[in-house]
Amino acid sequence: MKAVTKTEGSIQPATKRKKGFWTTFKEQKVLYGMSLPFIIIVFIFSYMPVWGWLMAFQNYRPGRSIFEQKWVGFDHFIALFTDEKFYLVLRNTLAMSFMGLIVGFTIPILFAVLLNELRGSVFKRSVQTISYLPHFVSWVVVAGIVTKMLSTDGGAINQLLMWLGLIDQPIQFMAQGNLFWYIVTAADIWKEMGWSAIIYLAAISGIDQEQFEAAKVDGASRMRQIWHITLPSIAPTIAILLIMSIGHLISIGFEKQFLLGNPLVVDYSEVLDLYALNYGLGMGRFSFGTAIGMFNSIVSIILLLLANGAFKKFAKQSIM
Repeated sequence: MKAVTKTEGSIQPATKRKKGFWTTFKEQKVLYGMSLPFIIIVFIFSYMPVWGWLMAFQNYRPGRSIFEQKWVGFDHFIALFTDEKFYLVLRNTLAMSFMGLIVGFTIPILFAVLLNELRGSVFKRSVQTISYLPHFVSWVVVAGIVTKMLSTDGGAINQLLMWLGLIDQPIQFMAQGNLFWYIVTAADIWKEMGWSAIIYLAAISGIDQEQFEAAKVDGASRMRQIWHITLPSIAPTIAILLIMSIGHLISIGFEKQFLLGNPLVVDYSEVLDLYALNYGLGMGRFSFGTAIGMFNSIVSIILLLLANGAFKKFAKQSIM
Protein backbone atom coordinates (compact mmCIF):
# COMPACT_ATOMS: atom_id res chain seq x y z
CA MET A 1 0.00 0.00 0.00
CA LYS A 2 1.39 3.44 -0.96
CA ALA A 3 1.84 6.05 1.71
CA VAL A 4 -0.13 9.25 1.17
CA THR A 5 0.37 12.86 2.21
CA LYS A 6 -2.33 15.48 2.66
CA THR A 7 -1.82 18.71 0.71
CA GLU A 8 -4.43 21.51 0.80
CA GLY A 9 -7.34 19.22 1.32
CA SER A 10 -6.32 16.75 -1.38
CA ILE A 11 -4.69 13.37 -0.95
CA GLN A 12 -1.65 12.68 -3.13
CA PRO A 13 0.66 9.67 -3.25
CA ALA A 14 4.05 10.20 -1.66
CA THR A 15 7.15 9.86 -3.82
CA LYS A 16 8.36 6.27 -3.79
CA ARG A 17 12.09 5.83 -3.30
CA LYS A 18 13.82 3.68 -5.87
CA LYS A 19 15.41 0.55 -4.46
CA GLY A 20 19.15 0.12 -4.81
CA PHE A 21 20.73 -2.81 -6.62
CA TRP A 22 21.95 -4.58 -3.49
CA THR A 23 18.54 -4.23 -1.82
CA THR A 24 16.89 -5.78 -4.87
CA PHE A 25 19.60 -8.46 -5.00
CA LYS A 26 18.97 -9.47 -1.37
CA GLU A 27 15.23 -9.64 -1.95
CA GLN A 28 15.57 -11.71 -5.14
CA LYS A 29 18.78 -13.62 -4.45
CA VAL A 30 17.12 -16.95 -5.28
CA LEU A 31 16.15 -15.74 -8.76
CA TYR A 32 19.62 -14.31 -9.33
CA GLY A 33 21.11 -17.63 -8.27
CA MET A 34 18.87 -19.53 -10.70
CA SER A 35 19.94 -17.27 -13.59
CA LEU A 36 23.67 -17.55 -12.78
CA PRO A 37 24.32 -20.79 -14.78
CA PHE A 38 22.75 -19.26 -17.89
CA ILE A 39 24.79 -16.08 -17.49
CA ILE A 40 27.96 -18.18 -17.29
CA ILE A 41 26.99 -20.13 -20.44
CA VAL A 42 26.29 -16.91 -22.36
CA PHE A 43 29.60 -15.43 -21.19
CA ILE A 44 31.59 -18.50 -22.22
CA PHE A 45 30.01 -19.03 -25.64
CA SER A 46 29.04 -15.47 -26.64
CA TYR A 47 31.53 -13.08 -25.04
CA MET A 48 34.78 -14.99 -24.60
CA PRO A 49 35.06 -15.71 -28.37
CA VAL A 50 35.16 -11.93 -28.97
CA TRP A 51 38.78 -12.20 -27.79
CA GLY A 52 39.47 -13.77 -31.18
CA TRP A 53 38.68 -10.46 -32.89
CA LEU A 54 42.29 -9.54 -32.25
CA MET A 55 43.14 -11.82 -35.18
CA ALA A 56 41.61 -9.24 -37.53
CA PHE A 57 44.46 -6.87 -36.69
CA GLN A 58 47.20 -9.49 -37.09
CA ASN A 59 48.72 -11.75 -39.72
CA TYR A 60 47.60 -14.83 -37.86
CA ARG A 61 49.68 -17.97 -38.24
CA PRO A 62 48.59 -21.23 -36.58
CA GLY A 63 50.93 -22.63 -33.97
CA ARG A 64 51.75 -19.29 -32.36
CA SER A 65 50.09 -17.67 -29.40
CA ILE A 66 48.01 -14.61 -30.04
CA PHE A 67 50.72 -12.35 -28.59
CA GLU A 68 53.38 -13.77 -30.92
CA GLN A 69 51.51 -12.81 -34.07
CA LYS A 70 52.53 -9.93 -36.33
CA TRP A 71 50.31 -6.88 -35.87
CA VAL A 72 49.20 -5.23 -39.12
CA GLY A 73 46.57 -2.76 -37.92
CA PHE A 74 43.69 -2.21 -40.34
CA ASP A 75 45.36 -3.80 -43.37
CA HIS A 76 42.78 -6.59 -43.62
CA PHE A 77 39.89 -4.14 -43.40
CA ILE A 78 41.47 -2.00 -46.13
CA ALA A 79 41.83 -5.11 -48.30
CA LEU A 80 38.22 -6.00 -47.56
CA PHE A 81 36.75 -2.62 -48.49
CA THR A 82 38.86 -2.30 -51.63
CA ASP A 83 37.86 -5.73 -52.94
CA GLU A 84 35.18 -5.49 -55.66
CA LYS A 85 33.98 -8.98 -54.73
CA PHE A 86 33.04 -7.71 -51.27
CA TYR A 87 30.47 -5.26 -52.64
CA LEU A 88 29.01 -7.94 -54.89
CA VAL A 89 28.43 -10.34 -51.99
CA LEU A 90 27.16 -7.46 -49.84
CA ARG A 91 24.59 -6.71 -52.56
CA ASN A 92 23.49 -10.35 -52.62
CA THR A 93 23.29 -10.49 -48.83
CA LEU A 94 21.21 -7.33 -48.51
CA ALA A 95 18.93 -8.28 -51.41
CA MET A 96 18.09 -11.72 -50.02
CA SER A 97 17.85 -10.32 -46.48
CA PHE A 98 15.33 -7.63 -47.44
CA MET A 99 13.31 -10.09 -49.50
CA GLY A 100 13.30 -12.56 -46.63
CA LEU A 101 12.42 -9.81 -44.14
CA ILE A 102 9.48 -8.46 -46.15
CA VAL A 103 8.00 -11.74 -47.34
CA GLY A 104 9.19 -13.99 -44.53
CA PHE A 105 7.89 -11.63 -41.87
CA THR A 106 4.46 -10.74 -43.24
CA ILE A 107 3.33 -14.16 -44.50
CA PRO A 108 3.65 -15.93 -41.09
CA ILE A 109 1.56 -13.15 -39.51
CA LEU A 110 -1.10 -13.50 -42.22
CA PHE A 111 -1.00 -17.29 -41.93
CA ALA A 112 -1.37 -17.16 -38.13
CA VAL A 113 -4.32 -14.76 -38.31
CA LEU A 114 -6.10 -16.82 -40.97
CA LEU A 115 -5.39 -20.07 -39.13
CA ASN A 116 -6.84 -18.59 -35.97
CA GLU A 117 -10.09 -17.84 -37.82
CA LEU A 118 -10.65 -21.52 -38.66
CA ARG A 119 -13.47 -23.00 -36.61
CA GLY A 120 -12.80 -26.71 -37.05
CA SER A 121 -10.32 -27.60 -34.31
CA VAL A 122 -9.22 -30.89 -35.87
CA PHE A 123 -8.60 -29.33 -39.28
CA LYS A 124 -6.91 -26.33 -37.65
CA ARG A 125 -4.48 -28.51 -35.67
CA SER A 126 -3.78 -30.64 -38.74
CA VAL A 127 -2.92 -27.61 -40.89
CA GLN A 128 -0.71 -26.17 -38.15
CA THR A 129 1.17 -29.44 -37.70
CA ILE A 130 1.71 -29.91 -41.43
CA SER A 131 2.88 -26.30 -41.84
CA TYR A 132 5.65 -26.41 -39.25
CA LEU A 133 6.98 -29.91 -40.05
CA PRO A 134 9.31 -28.59 -42.83
CA HIS A 135 11.19 -26.63 -40.15
CA PHE A 136 12.65 -29.90 -38.91
CA VAL A 137 13.83 -30.92 -42.37
CA SER A 138 17.50 -30.10 -43.00
CA TRP A 139 18.47 -27.69 -45.75
CA VAL A 140 20.26 -30.55 -47.50
CA VAL A 141 16.94 -32.31 -48.03
CA VAL A 142 15.09 -29.08 -48.83
CA ALA A 143 17.71 -28.15 -51.45
CA GLY A 144 17.32 -31.59 -53.04
CA ILE A 145 13.52 -31.21 -53.15
CA VAL A 146 13.70 -27.70 -54.64
CA THR A 147 16.28 -28.75 -57.23
CA LYS A 148 14.18 -31.73 -58.28
CA MET A 149 10.98 -29.66 -58.43
CA LEU A 150 12.66 -27.10 -60.71
CA SER A 151 14.55 -29.63 -62.81
CA THR A 152 14.21 -29.60 -66.61
CA ASP A 153 14.10 -33.41 -66.54
CA GLY A 154 10.64 -34.19 -65.20
CA GLY A 155 10.52 -31.33 -62.68
CA ALA A 156 7.01 -30.72 -61.34
CA ILE A 157 7.10 -26.94 -61.94
CA ASN A 158 8.17 -27.25 -65.57
CA GLN A 159 5.66 -30.03 -66.17
CA LEU A 160 2.85 -27.91 -64.72
CA LEU A 161 3.80 -24.82 -66.76
CA MET A 162 3.96 -26.88 -69.95
CA TRP A 163 0.62 -28.57 -69.18
CA LEU A 164 -0.96 -25.13 -68.71
CA GLY A 165 0.51 -24.01 -72.02
CA LEU A 166 2.50 -21.18 -70.48
CA ILE A 167 5.84 -22.42 -71.85
CA ASP A 168 6.91 -24.60 -74.77
CA GLN A 169 10.27 -25.76 -73.42
CA PRO A 170 11.43 -26.47 -69.85
CA ILE A 171 13.06 -23.51 -68.11
CA GLN A 172 16.45 -23.97 -66.46
CA PHE A 173 15.49 -22.21 -63.23
CA MET A 174 18.64 -23.20 -61.34
CA ALA A 175 20.90 -21.80 -64.07
CA GLN A 176 19.42 -18.30 -64.12
CA GLY A 177 21.02 -15.92 -61.66
CA ASN A 178 18.18 -13.39 -61.83
CA LEU A 179 15.81 -16.04 -60.41
CA PHE A 180 18.08 -17.31 -57.64
CA TRP A 181 17.01 -14.76 -55.00
CA TYR A 182 13.35 -15.60 -55.56
CA ILE A 183 14.02 -19.34 -55.38
CA VAL A 184 15.88 -18.99 -52.07
CA THR A 185 13.16 -16.74 -50.62
CA ALA A 186 10.37 -19.12 -51.68
CA ALA A 187 12.21 -22.15 -50.27
CA ASP A 188 12.82 -20.31 -46.99
CA ILE A 189 9.13 -19.36 -46.72
CA TRP A 190 8.01 -22.95 -47.32
CA LYS A 191 10.42 -24.24 -44.70
CA GLU A 192 9.92 -21.67 -41.92
CA MET A 193 6.42 -20.19 -42.36
CA GLY A 194 4.61 -22.58 -40.05
CA TRP A 195 7.30 -22.49 -37.38
CA SER A 196 7.42 -18.66 -37.40
CA ALA A 197 3.62 -18.51 -37.08
CA ILE A 198 3.64 -20.40 -33.76
CA ILE A 199 4.64 -17.38 -31.68
CA TYR A 200 1.91 -15.25 -33.30
CA LEU A 201 -0.67 -17.96 -32.62
CA ALA A 202 0.46 -17.99 -28.99
CA ALA A 203 0.06 -14.20 -28.81
CA ILE A 204 -3.40 -14.41 -30.39
CA SER A 205 -4.50 -17.09 -27.94
CA GLY A 206 -3.77 -14.66 -25.09
CA ILE A 207 -6.27 -12.07 -26.32
CA ASP A 208 -9.29 -11.62 -24.08
CA GLN A 209 -12.20 -13.32 -25.85
CA GLU A 210 -14.64 -10.85 -24.34
CA GLN A 211 -13.34 -8.25 -26.78
CA PHE A 212 -14.46 -10.39 -29.71
CA GLU A 213 -17.83 -11.05 -28.09
CA ALA A 214 -18.36 -7.32 -27.57
CA ALA A 215 -17.37 -6.64 -31.18
CA LYS A 216 -19.90 -9.23 -32.41
CA VAL A 217 -22.63 -7.59 -30.35
CA ASP A 218 -21.75 -4.27 -31.98
CA GLY A 219 -22.08 -5.88 -35.40
CA ALA A 220 -18.39 -6.00 -36.34
CA SER A 221 -17.52 -8.40 -39.14
CA ARG A 222 -14.68 -10.91 -38.79
CA MET A 223 -12.45 -8.71 -40.92
CA ARG A 224 -13.12 -5.71 -38.64
CA GLN A 225 -12.38 -7.87 -35.61
CA ILE A 226 -9.05 -8.87 -37.11
CA TRP A 227 -8.14 -5.28 -37.98
CA HIS A 228 -9.25 -3.62 -34.72
CA ILE A 229 -8.66 -6.38 -32.14
CA THR A 230 -6.34 -9.16 -33.31
CA LEU A 231 -3.62 -7.13 -35.03
CA PRO A 232 -3.41 -4.34 -32.39
CA SER A 233 -3.25 -6.97 -29.62
CA ILE A 234 -0.27 -8.77 -31.17
CA ALA A 235 1.45 -5.52 -32.26
CA PRO A 236 4.02 -5.65 -29.38
CA THR A 237 5.01 -9.19 -30.40
CA ILE A 238 5.30 -8.13 -34.05
CA ALA A 239 7.45 -5.12 -33.11
CA ILE A 240 9.87 -7.13 -30.97
CA LEU A 241 10.33 -9.84 -33.59
CA LEU A 242 10.78 -7.21 -36.31
CA ILE A 243 13.51 -5.49 -34.29
CA MET A 244 15.33 -8.79 -33.85
CA SER A 245 14.92 -9.61 -37.56
CA ILE A 246 16.42 -6.26 -38.56
CA GLY A 247 19.36 -6.95 -36.25
CA HIS A 248 20.05 -10.16 -38.18
CA LEU A 249 19.60 -8.50 -41.56
CA ILE A 250 23.06 -9.36 -42.89
CA SER A 251 23.58 -12.47 -40.75
CA ILE A 252 21.50 -14.78 -42.93
CA GLY A 253 23.85 -17.76 -42.83
CA PHE A 254 25.04 -19.59 -45.90
CA GLU A 255 23.43 -23.04 -45.89
CA LYS A 256 20.63 -22.41 -48.38
CA GLN A 257 22.84 -20.33 -50.69
CA PHE A 258 25.61 -22.92 -50.57
CA LEU A 259 23.30 -25.86 -51.28
CA LEU A 260 21.10 -24.22 -53.90
CA GLY A 261 23.90 -22.33 -55.63
CA ASN A 262 26.10 -23.52 -58.49
CA PRO A 263 28.90 -22.02 -60.63
CA LEU A 264 26.35 -20.60 -63.09
CA VAL A 265 24.72 -18.36 -60.48
CA VAL A 266 27.69 -17.67 -58.20
CA ASP A 267 27.43 -13.90 -58.80
CA TYR A 268 23.97 -14.00 -57.23
CA SER A 269 24.36 -16.77 -54.64
CA GLU A 270 27.51 -15.79 -52.74
CA VAL A 271 26.80 -13.99 -49.46
CA LEU A 272 29.06 -12.59 -46.73
CA ASP A 273 29.31 -15.83 -44.78
CA LEU A 274 30.21 -17.76 -47.95
CA TYR A 275 32.71 -15.02 -48.82
CA ALA A 276 34.36 -15.45 -45.42
CA LEU A 277 34.39 -19.23 -45.85
CA ASN A 278 35.84 -19.23 -49.36
CA TYR A 279 38.25 -16.31 -49.22
CA GLY A 280 39.08 -16.52 -45.53
CA LEU A 281 39.15 -20.02 -44.09
CA GLY A 282 39.28 -21.76 -47.46
CA MET A 283 42.45 -19.95 -48.48
CA GLY A 284 44.06 -20.01 -45.03
CA ARG A 285 43.55 -16.24 -44.59
CA PHE A 286 42.23 -16.54 -41.04
CA SER A 287 42.73 -12.87 -40.21
CA PHE A 288 40.88 -11.78 -43.34
CA GLY A 289 37.99 -14.11 -42.49
CA THR A 290 37.92 -12.69 -38.96
CA ALA A 291 37.72 -9.16 -40.39
CA ILE A 292 34.68 -10.17 -42.45
CA GLY A 293 33.00 -11.71 -39.42
CA MET A 294 33.82 -8.64 -37.33
CA PHE A 295 32.29 -6.35 -39.95
CA ASN A 296 29.20 -8.57 -40.01
CA SER A 297 28.78 -8.47 -36.22
CA ILE A 298 29.33 -4.72 -35.87
CA VAL A 299 26.82 -3.90 -38.62
CA SER A 300 24.29 -6.26 -37.00
CA ILE A 301 24.71 -4.51 -33.63
CA ILE A 302 24.30 -1.07 -35.25
CA LEU A 303 21.16 -2.17 -37.10
CA LEU A 304 19.72 -3.64 -33.90
CA LEU A 305 20.34 -0.44 -31.94
CA LEU A 306 18.92 1.75 -34.71
CA ALA A 307 15.81 -0.40 -35.07
CA ASN A 308 15.32 -0.55 -31.31
CA GLY A 309 15.72 3.23 -30.98
CA ALA A 310 13.30 3.94 -33.84
CA PHE A 311 10.61 1.61 -32.45
CA LYS A 312 11.12 2.96 -28.94
CA LYS A 313 10.63 6.52 -30.14
CA PHE A 314 7.75 6.10 -32.56
CA ALA A 315 5.98 2.88 -31.51
CA LYS A 316 6.87 2.86 -27.79
CA GLN A 317 8.13 -0.72 -28.17
CA SER A 318 11.68 -1.93 -27.57
CA ILE A 319 13.72 -4.92 -26.45
CA MET A 320 16.15 -2.98 -24.28
